[in-house]
Amino acid sequence: MPIYAAPLRDTQFVLHDVLEISRQDVPGYADLEPEFTEAVLDAAGKLASEVLAPLNAVGDRQGCHLENGIVRTPEGFKDAFDQMREGGWTALDCDSAYGGQDMPYVMGLAAGEYFVAANMAFNMYQGLTHGAYSAIHAHGSDAQKDTYLPKLVSCEWTGTMNLTEPHSGTDLGMLRTKAVPQDDGSYEITGQKIFISAGDHDMAENVIHLVLAKAPGGGEGTKGISLFIVPKFLVNEDGSLGARNAVSVGNLEEKMGIHGNSTCVMNYDGAKGWLLGDLHKGMRAMFTMMNEARIGVGLQGYAVADAAYQNAVAYARSRLQGRAITGQANPTGPADPLIVHPDIRRSLMEQKSFVEGARALATWCAYLVDRSHRLDDAEAEGLVSLLTPVVKGFLTDKGFETTVLAQQVFGGHGYIEEQGMSQFVRDARITMIYEGANGVQALDLVGRKLAAEGGKPMMGFFDLVKQTIKEHESDEELKSSFLDPLKAASKDLQAAVMLFLEQGMKNPNAALAGSYDFMHLFGHTALGLMWVRMAAASRKSLLANAPDREFHEAKIATGRYYMARQLPMTSAHLARIRSGAEPVMALSEEMF
Repeated sequence: MPIYAAPLRDTQFVLHDVLEISRQDVPGYADLEPEFTEAVLDAAGKLASEVLAPLNAVGDRQGCHLENGIVRTPEGFKDAFDQMREGGWTALDCDSAYGGQDMPYVMGLAAGEYFVAANMAFNMYQGLTHGAYSAIHAHGSDAQKDTYLPKLVSCEWTGTMNLTEPHSGTDLGMLRTKAVPQDDGSYEITGQKIFISAGDHDMAENVIHLVLAKAPGGGEGTKGISLFIVPKFLVNEDGSLGARNAVSVGNLEEKMGIHGNSTCVMNYDGAKGWLLGDLHKGMRAMFTMMNEARIGVGLQGYAVADAAYQNAVAYARSRLQGRAITGQANPTGPADPLIVHPDIRRSLMEQKSFVEGARALATWCAYLVDRSHRLDDAEAEGLVSLLTPVVKGFLTDKGFETTVLAQQVFGGHGYIEEQGMSQFVRDARITMIYEGANGVQALDLVGRKLAAEGGKPMMGFFDLVKQTIKEHESDEELKSSFLDPLKAASKDLQAAVMLFLEQGMKNPNAALAGSYDFMHLFGHTALGLMWVRMAAASRKSLLANAPDREFHEAKIATGRYYMARQLPMTSAHLARIRSGAEPVMALSEEMF
């Protein structure tokens, strides 16, 4: 059975050495002293490793089953969900007015990584619920908040997001689900939605669906879309559950991975729903949920990669295979462990340097979300909006690549289901597809986010890079290994931005043909920035004679690997962008 141990030391390093969260001016951060965050995350890690991780393979083998209109979850899931609820983990960063604990989002993300890494399919039930909570909290009426939020915070009820239809994926303007107004102020919802994660299950009393539909008078395209609250069971005025609503599960999808999560076809046959937010402004309300979900999916990318990496390291240490080229490392045994071989070391360093850099980037983005929400910081809001498609797209692309590298360490055994590496690969694959396929994330980044606010967030990112380099340029130990590579990557990123600005209007195909490379160019530069900040923090600890010297030396060596072996990819991505649209669009449709 695969192993998993929460990376508590590394999370603490990012929170306190790199971001110095307890010293920030964000409301609630002063309480986040190292002792407090360690206690919270240690408890989260134990739940992840002792309760959730052992159920990961169970969920994969058993999957979910539809029985008489009710979805049955894998053995042990309900008991684990009860433990999650009873421990208050579903309420960690929710509003105390509705039963939450009011912790900052940065803590929810840090604990969430452990739960995802241990059992991604299981955690999706509460992850989707948190998104529904956020949408209702931001856009709901007081009555809607009072009715739904306490139960969503506790996960006595869970939530979903219903966007996709059989004929309409990313192009939501094509959706056909209808909402007909009723005399009592409700709407009658009719239509079919597909790919609905956690659409139904047996672990909660009710499921609250947030459904995009078209009401009369909205016009064509996305401008005519509204968002509706459609509960599985109607809620009485006293908060008790009433009659079953006209919403049902038509089918469970048979999937490549995340078998423990119920991916449903949902049928709405005149179901009763209530408008959430403004009429015909449903996309604005849904984006509250979608943006949160996209950061969460980016987290899934590196969290599953970390679980796979941990198992690859353990296998490389224990598996005896061949002899080290420089001489026997295990003279009393028949062979040396895999970890002595340079190519295995390369693979493990690829994995380690990505996972640790990704953790720092996602945690920094969570900090920016907190600044945006708790300080109404427009600059932080603009920056995290710019970075969201990068976090979702780049971290899931590289996360999947990392799980494949981890599987490869096992050789033939990695292809055998017994080892569990196949599940990591299969589960990680969906992260590149859902919540907006990564090609769409790249288009969003280049087509919308770069020009947002006149390019102010993008310029803000470049200023952060310059400021970071300037802050540490007197440290000769950092200059050649960290600062110079980051400076070169930033120049590549700036060159790509200028190219898009110069050619975008005249030749839009050129910009869009280069969008995927730009997302990766940006992602590598962002991780390079994180590695400079982490290396500087570890340098500071070493100069202060910190007791965990080995941790900081390993951190700097890992960062040095990323800067030397991964960050130079920015020049390749820039070269591909400069090639323009011609190589991409050269063939006619008939030539394919």
